[in-house]
Amino acid sequence: AGIRESVGDANVLAIDYTHPSAVNNNAIFYAENKLPFVMGTTGGDRDKLMEDMQSRDAFAVIAPNMGKQIVAMQAGLEDLATKFPSAFAGYKLEVTESHQKTKADTSGTAKAVIGSLKELSDDDFDLEEDIKMLRDDESTLAFGVSEEALNGHAFHTYTLTSADGSVQFELKHNVEGRTVYAEGTADAVKFLASKVGSGMEGKVFSMIDVLQAGALE
Repeated sequence: AGIRESVGDANVLAIDYTHPSAVNNNAIFYAENKLPFVMGTTGGDRDKLMEDMQSRDAFAVIAPNMGKQIVAMQAGLEDLATKFPSAFAGYKLEVTESHQKTKADTSGTAKAVIGSLKELSDDDFDLEEDIKMLRDDESTLAFGVSEEALNGHAFHTYTLTSADGSVQFELKHNVEGRTVYAEGTADAVKFLASKVGSGMEGKVFSMIDVLQAGALE
């Protein structure tokens, strides 16, 4: 309350990078206290999260990845899957992702990308069973992560292989450190602040909304 009185309600926003187990309760706290927020925390019950926020007219930017370049890649893949579904029919999908030991859940980015790749390939890839998650130092180093980045990285490799093994496509996005996420989060905060200040009703936005608005620096 003291901060709001000092700077004004429209100038106070929360940034949430906590733990998957806290996602839903934290969001409800922000919404019920009329506190706009940017959430990059993955996990939790995502369907309930969106339902809770929409029913409370919350102002938020919620995204499993705040790296704007990665989000742009995701949006491109979604568009590709919509325009050319089953273009890779018969291809087998394999996914390996590596993060620091403290990441408790499967990568939200990987889940989103896999959704598009499944549309393209018609593969019966199982999100719970088929993702190869690396969290130990030995496997992570062998995957190409530098020792300096063991405590903060996100390496993903998605491979589509034809049925006879003669054709293979590979998509990678590898990040060491957290700068790319910090930059995207700053853009999301400025975007959300502009929406709050516009007088519009509360709404939940994604990082794709931030990209489409051209709200990037």
